[in-house]
Amino acid sequence: MKKKWIHSALIIVAAALFIAGCGNNKEAAGSGDASSQDKKTLRISFNPGPYSDQFKNGVAPYLEKKGYQITYKEFTDGIQPNVAVANGEIDANVFQHSLYLQSINVREKIDLVGAVQVPTPPMGLYSKKHTSLDEVSDGNQVNLPNEPVNMLRALNVLKDIGWITLKDNIDPLQTSLSDITSNPHNLKFIATEPAQGPRALEDVDYAAIQGNFAVSNNIKLTTALQLENMTDPFTNIVAIDSKNKDAQFVKDIIEGYHSDEFQKYIKSNPVYEGYKLPSYFK
Repeated sequence: MKKKWIHSALIIVAAALFIAGCGNNKEAAGSGDASSQDKKTLRISFNPGPYSDQFKNGVAPYLEKKGYQITYKEFTDGIQPNVAVANGEIDANVFQHSLYLQSINVREKIDLVGAVQVPTPPMGLYSKKHTSLDEVSDGNQVNLPNEPVNMLRALNVLKDIGWITLKDNIDPLQTSLSDITSNPHNLKFIATEPAQGPRALEDVDYAAIQGNFAVSNNIKLTTALQLENMTDPFTNIVAIDSKNKDAQFVKDIIEGYHSDEFQKYIKSNPVYEGYKLPSYFK
C-alpha cells in the first residue's frame, strides 16, 4: 500500500510539473508575441507645420502595409521632442533641420541624427504693409527668429536682396545681430521666438518667417516677397537617436519617404508648391 501511495504521489507531482511547464511555455509565447508587436509600433512626433500631413497621407499608408501601428504626439517647442527621442519616449520626430538639431544636441548633451530629408517649405520674407521689396525705407522694422541658426537664415535672405551685408564664415550656432556689417536702410530688427513670426507680421514692416510656421498659419509661400535659397543643411529631417540608425524601423521610414507613393502624393498636391524637395525625388 505504501509503495502504491508513493507511486500515485509521484504521478500527481509529475502531472503538476507538466501543467506548470505548459503554462510557462504559453507565457513565454505570449511574451514573444508582445515583443514582436512592440517592434511594429512606431511612435513619432510633429510640431505645427506641414510635416504631420506629409507623413500621415504619404508615408503612414506605406508603413501600415508593412504591419506598423503608428502613434502620434504633438509638440510646440524645439527642445522637448528631441529630449523625448533621446529618452526613448518616442522613436522619431519631424520638424527641424540638421543645423538646429546639432545645436540642441550640444545644449542638451544628447546624440540625435537625421535619418532622411523631407520636403521643406523655405523661410520667406513677408509683409502686410508693403507689396514690394522696393518699398523698404529708412527705419523699417523687421522681425527675425531669435534662434541663432534660423536667424542666420533670415539674415541671409536680407543679404540676398541687398538690404544688409554680413561677416564671412559666421558660425550658425553663434549667429547674432552683431554679425551684420552694414545696414544702409537703418532697419530696426526685432528678434522673437520663431513661432511668433506670423503674429509679428501685423505690427512690423517685414517679417522673416520659417516655412513651417507660415504654412501652419495659412500664409501661402507664393505670397512671400522673397523666399530663401534653401541649401541642404536647412532642409528638414526625420530625427532619431543615433543608436537606432541601423534599426529596421528607421530603414522602413526611409523607404516610406523614398517610395513612389510618397513622391506622387507630394508632386500631385498643389499645397506643396514652392517646397524644397530632397535630392532623392525623381
